[in-house]
Amino acid sequence: MNLHQFRFVREAVRQNFNLTTAAKALFTSQPGVSKAIIELEDELGVEIFRRHGKRIRSLTEPGKRILISIERILDEVETLKRVGKDFASQDQGNFVIATTHTQARYALPKVLSEFTKRFPKVHVSIQQGSPGQISETLLHDRADIAIATEGIANTPGVLALPGYQWQHVVIVPLSHPLLNQKNLSLEELIKYPIITYDRAFAGRTKIDAAFAQRNLQPDIILEAIDADVIKTYVEIGMGVGIVAGVAFDQERDRNLRIIPAGHLFGNNITHLGVKQGAYLRSFVYTFIELFSPTLTRKIVEQAMLGESDNYQI
Repeated sequence: MNLHQFRFVREAVRQNFNLTTAAKALFTSQPGVSKAIIELEDELGVEIFRRHGKRIRSLTEPGKRILISIERILDEVETLKRVGKDFASQDQGNFVIATTHTQARYALPKVLSEFTKRFPKVHVSIQQGSPGQISETLLHDRADIAIATEGIANTPGVLALPGYQWQHVVIVPLSHPLLNQKNLSLEELIKYPIITYDRAFAGRTKIDAAFAQRNLQPDIILEAIDADVIKTYVEIGMGVGIVAGVAFDQERDRNLRIIPAGHLFGNNITHLGVKQGAYLRSFVYTFIELFSPTLTRKIVEQAMLGESDNYQI
């Protein structure tokens, strides 16, 4: 058996058992993939996949166990490669961050500005997507770290560490009636059309839960993944917005005002996610500490080893 066979099995599963697509993803031929998998099955003495004719349909029970071992082996191989690269070049390489628009636009600029000063030979790439897409990117080794508020903490295979805590704010045009409220309530808020995040982003679940708990039905007329889009439509008078507090820039958003809404929607935590069992290069630890100073290398290493299951910020 060999690593090529293991990669073919893993990619076949990732590509929903389509060997043609798996072969394209691995830059090889479909017959070659099929032959390698059959040879591995013959060597192991069990069928890894259930078949219908020449097509594979699903994993067999022993196939499910075999896949777990294959994933572990290939993860260790990647770790070996990274260890070698890290010691060969401590301060250079490619660094991929998978994150949402809000984090890329508002939370990362200052961090990356300092990071690139310290590691000018490290090439940084930011891949934006939904929390689900971000987690998949991390788990499939296409990113070194993931940053998001939603989703990461509940993804199997991802170690989620608390980055920073934040609250939502309500944004309104200048001279809006809500600015006269001493203590904004949900009942006052639902008198106006609401523009806020898509359900997968930036603490939207907490917004929905707050209204549901009071049996209130907000008129959410527009959803977006981008806080800048939300602010644009608030500015033209379509409604009031609910965004992450970090997304308001006093200099740039001069035609808008904010109303604190933490008492309505509670606190949110943006998490840093790393793949469990992954090897982190030295500069990744530096990035993590720049993003969240409480997450020292020692704390992260302990978390990676499973020596603590309670992280507070």
